[in-house]
Amino acid sequence: MRYLSTVYVRNHRARVQHRRGSLLVSSPDGSQRIPLEAIDALVVLGGAQVTTQALDACVRRGVRVAALHMSGAIRFVVNGATGGNVHLRTALFRTAMDDVKSLALSKAIVAAKLQNSRKVVDRWSRDEKNAAEAERLAARGAQIRERIARLVDAETADHIRGIEGDAARIYFRAVGQALASSDLDFSARTRRPPRDPVNAMLGFCYGLLVTECIGAAESVGLDYQMGFFHRPRAGRPSLALDLAEEQRALTDRFVVSLIRRRQVGHDSFVQVPGGGVYLSDDGRTGLIKAWEEHKEAEIRHPLLGRQIGRWALPSVQATLLARHLRGDLPAYPPFVLP
Repeated sequence: MRYLSTVYVRNHRARVQHRRGSLLVSSPDGSQRIPLEAIDALVVLGGAQVTTQALDACVRRGVRVAALHMSGAIRFVVNGATGGNVHLRTALFRTAMDDVKSLALSKAIVAAKLQNSRKVVDRWSRDEKNAAEAERLAARGAQIRERIARLVDAETADHIRGIEGDAARIYFRAVGQALASSDLDFSARTRRPPRDPVNAMLGFCYGLLVTECIGAAESVGLDYQMGFFHRPRAGRPSLALDLAEEQRALTDRFVVSLIRRRQVGHDSFVQVPGGGVYLSDDGRTGLIKAWEEHKEAEIRHPLLGRQIGRWALPSVQATLLARHLRGDLPAYPPFVLP
């Protein structure tokens, strides 16, 4: 059972303050008091302000504070002091700088991502009523499976990235097929800016997922900037992006399901000069509500052999990675859909 919640501040003119153990969120629409002991994260969208006193209170209580752009891209994340011990972080740094070990972890992460992508596509194929379309989707799944097999012989990080990029192009064509009968068109993955409503939803949800993975990495004492598949680079949460890769297909399935059930429509989006398409204020509100419900859904974890909440998945995987880096596990077991 999940006891803590994430607070989302969506009003651009809101102000978050600290009052006697609670966050006070004020806006032109009114104010709301939220006990700090009841939350694990504060996500600020747009231009809302957070006072230094509120930031300090969040840090002391271990509440993660994340600020996102309207697209879902991360502006900044504030956590408390990194936990764990220096030996774990030293092991992480050594592994990230070791080409052989980093390559092995990159293969595991990408293989899990592609396995999950293939399983989602195969599920869409089985659900498709049109026989010709079902066959096309099944063929896409087979193509992704063939790319997974190529990972075994990949000798460099660039080779792995090439295989992953090739499989991603096949996968997003399958996403387009899965959405062919919906009201929202999708032809290819686009970013900065997203060019259609589907990309707007994907980008926003990816941003939410990465903030969860940042918090998960920090909670077990890992530096979320020191990645393997995503190489360390100034300002990039590389390890959080690595952890998110295994869960992207779950996020994609969530977005596709919302669209196919017509829970979102064209009125949930706005187009800005330059061709970018973003969620409207009401669209973000609806998507966040659905996202929180999605996080509460249970999924079977193959290694643990039991059901866990989707909200717990980033923390479980970060813990398994930490155990591998400490030497408790001979290899990192990435998450693969059952």
